Amino acid sequence: MRTFKEIKQDYRFTPEDERRLASLRALMEEHAEEIMSTLSLWFKGTKGAARFFTEETLQQHVFVSQKEWFLLLFSGKYDNTYYDKLIKVGMAHMRRNVEVHYIHRMANIIKNSCTGVLSKADDARDEMVNNIVSVGKIVDISLNVITNAYIEEEMRVYSPAYKVRSALINAAEKFSQTTNFILVFMLVGLTLGVVFLFIRDVQHIFTGDLERGIIGSLGSMLLLWLMIELMSTEISHLKGGKFHISVFVGVALVTMIRETMIATLRHEKPESIYYLIAAILVVGFVFWIVTKAEERQR
Repeated sequence: MRTFKEIKQDYRFTPEDERRLASLRALMEEHAEEIMSTLSLWFKGTKGAARFFTEETLQQHVFVSQKEWFLLLFSGKYDNTYYDKLIKVGMAHMRRNVEVHYIHRMANIIKNSCTGVLSKADDARDEMVNNIVSVGKIVDISLNVITNAYIEEEMRVYSPAYKVRSALINAAEKFSQTTNFILVFMLVGLTLGVVFLFIRDVQHIFTGDLERGIIGSLGSMLLLWLMIELMSTEISHLKGGKFHISVFVGVALVTMIRETMIATLRHEKPESIYYLIAAILVVGFVFWIVTKAEERQR
């Protein structure tokens, strides 16, 4: 299944859509019972759908869950937690053998009901149209995820080959997550080491070795800044963000700059310093190219 971020991008679902939906929550809460009543009447009046609600307790549970999901559409927060909830909805419908057709019809009723509510509101025409479009986007996105989860669960249950494939993918994902967590802890340890290195360099300033202390401290500060960037990149990756190779090129660049500063302080041979400067220019050019390429992908 595609990531939630990719699905939202395909639907051109923007922060402005999120803002609109959050602002509509109060209005939709007022009409929630009316919309749920319309949905309930359709279920009870449709022979194929009504057979799933022979028990009164099950019927009440389903309608309460539908209302919660409906209000969740206007939460204004559409992250991986929301994505996981949609996946569970799709899996639950498959396990109860609810046909996909009824899920699509339910989404259609909700979308039409919301359109009716918004068309009667006192908003300006442009604002009304934008609100209707945003509601349509989130309903379609939710339906997309629910349907995909339904199909994947169906394949997992009935296809032996898919079971093996799913087990391998789950195992690989868990292993990847574990290694990512280990990497985060290692980065924390390395960051603490750089902090210690910075403190040691600062001490040289107070012991009278002013030149070495200042240059060493600047180099340690560069490394500390870089470790913070690496931590931020890894945390963003764990949250589902893209992997930025430019950060790692930046590690090489900052390391060479620090090495050049130390070599100058030690008054090493000019040839070795020239090599370091040339390396900085080459890596700096690569860093510029990679950064530009990543900016185009955003």
